[in-house]
Amino acid sequence: MSEPRDELQLLREWDADTPPLTDPARARALFRLHQAMLTPTTLAPAPAAVRRRPVLRMAVAGVAAAAITTTVLVANESSPRTQPVSASTVLHGAAAEERRLEKPIAPRDDQFIYTKEVIKETPTGGGRTRTYVDESWDSVDGSKRSYVSELGQKQWVPVYAPNQTNWPPTRWTLLKQLPTDPAKLLIALRGGPEKADYNRPMKAADWPITQFFVASLLRTAVLPKGLRSAAYEALATVPGVKVLPDQKDGDGRVGIGIQYVGPPGTPWAKGGRVLVFDAKTYRYLGMHDRRSMGATTYEQWSYLAASAVVDRVMQRP
Repeated sequence: MSEPRDELQLLREWDADTPPLTDPARARALFRLHQAMLTPTTLAPAPAAVRRRPVLRMAVAGVAAAAITTTVLVANESSPRTQPVSASTVLHGAAAEERRLEKPIAPRDDQFIYTKEVIKETPTGGGRTRTYVDESWDSVDGSKRSYVSELGQKQWVPVYAPNQTNWPPTRWTLLKQLPTDPAKLLIALRGGPEKADYNRPMKAADWPITQFFVASLLRTAVLPKGLRSAAYEALATVPGVKVLPDQKDGDGRVGIGIQYVGPPGTPWAKGGRVLVFDAKTYRYLGMHDRRSMGATTYEQWSYLAASAVVDRVMQRP
């Protein structure tokens, strides 16, 4: 695996007319950027290098996000006719389905979160479709080495350093600090749980980065009770969320897609990743995304095949 790079350097090299960063690199860069926004002096050494980038303009220029109220038509079981479904209906339905199916867990600090994710991807210009089966074991509290796989690349992850942060959090104690009230969750993600100002309403400039953190949280395979359903309902309130018909996940299942489209000048101006939900039950199925590696862009479909709490690395449920 290649040597890790500084996230802000990745951000400096990004531009609106080039393919986007890979999802993990973008997450790391935007998380570091968000932390820098909270403490502006951290950007002082190189203001000229980063000030011109569109992602920074999104953060500080206050670009208004226009609400998108697109609906799709889906078949109703009692009628051959189709009926409109809004993004809010899908996401609130997904939250209700999550509450119905959710099995609360309470992992110990010395345990691991096991996940098995299947990812299929095809070059956008045509070519062979590759399938990856990524199995990972993440330490619950970060005190033990984790073993992770990403697109077939496997590596050991060191124990957490003092005061180390990442997004989404992998330590269970940090995840449990996030509120399960959708409105409070948005504000907590906007500025970080320890700096959440619940008396300040959301502004237009807050939405792009906040939705990114909500969507990233939803990628976490195992969450404390009530947090995933709260994230679905929080996403339903974000201006710019729309629905897309006939979307597929990594298992080939067709459902309704939910996508955020951001204001011009942001990394999401052409639409971000697509979350795919069952058209009847609104149960979450998987994801459709894109990633770039060098000059090649890939269409990517994924789904979570299994998740569990286990006692050691390489143990499977």
